[in-house]
Amino acid sequence: MFRRFLALPRLYKRLVSLASDAFFLFLALWGAFALRLEQHFWMPSYGQLLVSALTVVFTLAIFVRLGLYRAVVRYLSDRAFLTIIYGVAASSAILIVLGYLLQVFVPRSVPIIYGALAFLFVGGTRMGVRMLVSRPRRRSKEPVAIIGAGETGRQLATALEQGTECQPVMFVSFDRSSHRSLINGVPVYSFDHIERSLKKHHARRILLALEPDSSVDRKALLKELEPLAIPVQTVPSMSELVSGQARINDIRDLEIEDLLGRDPVRPDSAMVATSLYGKAVMVTGAGGSIGSELCRQIIRHRPRSLILFEQSEFSLYAIERELARINSVENLEVEIHPLMGSVKHRRRCETVMRSFGIQTVYHAAAYKHVPLVEHNVIEGVQNNVFGTWHAAEAAVAAGVERFVLISTDKAVRPTNVMGASKRLAELILQALAQRQLKTKFCMVRFGNVLGSSGSVVPLFREQIRDGGPVTVTHPDIIRYFMTIPEASQLVLQAGSMGQGGEVFVLDMGEPVKIADLARKMIHLMGMTEKTDEYPDGDIEVVFSGLRPGEKLFEELLIGDDPQGTVHPRIMMAREASMPWAEVDALLDQLTQASQNFDCYRVVQLLREAPTGYAPNSDVVDLVWCNGHQVGPQAALENSKIRRLPL
Repeated sequence: MFRRFLALPRLYKRLVSLASDAFFLFLALWGAFALRLEQHFWMPSYGQLLVSALTVVFTLAIFVRLGLYRAVVRYLSDRAFLTIIYGVAASSAILIVLGYLLQVFVPRSVPIIYGALAFLFVGGTRMGVRMLVSRPRRRSKEPVAIIGAGETGRQLATALEQGTECQPVMFVSFDRSSHRSLINGVPVYSFDHIERSLKKHHARRILLALEPDSSVDRKALLKELEPLAIPVQTVPSMSELVSGQARINDIRDLEIEDLLGRDPVRPDSAMVATSLYGKAVMVTGAGGSIGSELCRQIIRHRPRSLILFEQSEFSLYAIERELARINSVENLEVEIHPLMGSVKHRRRCETVMRSFGIQTVYHAAAYKHVPLVEHNVIEGVQNNVFGTWHAAEAAVAAGVERFVLISTDKAVRPTNVMGASKRLAELILQALAQRQLKTKFCMVRFGNVLGSSGSVVPLFREQIRDGGPVTVTHPDIIRYFMTIPEASQLVLQAGSMGQGGEVFVLDMGEPVKIADLARKMIHLMGMTEKTDEYPDGDIEVVFSGLRPGEKLFEELLIGDDPQGTVHPRIMMAREASMPWAEVDALLDQLTQASQNFDCYRVVQLLREAPTGYAPNSDVVDLVWCNGHQVGPQAALENSKIRRLPL
């Protein structure tokens, strides 16, 4: 019967609500007179009946005017109850006025009693219907615990109550004054009793809803939550909520910053703003993970124009739309120009820089995935070495003031083509900085970026969701990590500090053991590791062996004597450079080898250059290995191939 009522069209439901309110308003009037006159079977006179009928009619009209019948009962909010209060107050006033105008006996206390009864009846019926509708939905929703009983936690609980997936069953608070209290009917517990409380309420998931300015040590908190084997998730940051990029109930897996477990580097905003405000800025590789985040941060410093240079059509389209939305919402009034092009085309780069009067270039365009570059040697060198060279020469010719290269820790004593190509790109810019003084070149070197394309975190997350196994190349492999926003802030900071030829590196703290990161993600996603000691575990960690060109340990410095800068977490490396004449000769030889598609010669030249390149495997370029032998004989055979222009 009740389900049939819920299935009725909206018009029928409103008519039922109207009839119900009419009945209960009459009942409230009768009750008010009966209580005041102390008559159990009070019968109204003709005048009192007329006043009552007119009061009910006017009250229903007021309810309609206030929009009470447009409110969906199952999603009834505090505002609906305020509407009932306003309507009932107006109804009581109408009762007094009608009694006076029609000269009908209405005791002075009757309107007050009537108002109280009317609110109880009208509001109570709606509350009862909402409870009947919500009870079966609550039973089917997943019980969750919310850590954080502040404003963020309360908003999250309210949003989840209205949703169809999760039901908040408990809060966990670090504020002693709120312990053993109720928030919207949900109990609040101390973190000391979280394990017992989770079992008591059968919570299947933990949601982090800490305040942005909370003093809670998130790293220590996650360490305490790991043994519980319950999925831990979080809510969007306050900046995302304010900008409209996310809603409070957009539950998602733990933020990468939480997994990183250290305080991010904070930039000197004043220095960065000075170097960007009102300038014409160009970002190459603007659609990539680093390039797109650079664009997001640059646009908020209000440059005069922002040129997005990208060879991927879809990536360029996506970042241009996002930046246009930010530009409009925050009223930044920045000119955004999305341009298709490759950094390998020097004339295209120079034409763009001259046309828009570019003052600062952030060169983020690169192939950075180690195994892929190992399998595509020529293209990796073309993009990372020649792309950087052509973009830099274009900047010099166009009179660009600053040129900032995004480098990598894999450029330090590289064991792979990707790292060697990035180190050679650094040497090219250092030589150009010595050759001329008009354009200031600098490089920013940092470790692995969590959340970028090719990052281990999304890969591990996908493997865990698929039931495993989680693949780690080696049990002892370690890496330095930073987040995409942090890396981008460092690039902007260093770009404002560079005076010519510097290599900036970040004090990244302690490196992270990849195997430990994988295990932490397994535990925080509510699963257990499958091992020989625990064969009934959920996810197994499998070691697949080091890939071609991969190192166990990454470094950030070639020398041992870094120089400090004005920023406490940014250092300047003291490293050897090459004069331009030697760099120019090396580039000529690389050009020749590339045009011959001679992978062996390319690798040999990278080894002979002062890059520190020491490959830990043979040439594994897929085309080269598929058609030729690996070694000197391959170079001889390959020299017979007709030279093709690149």
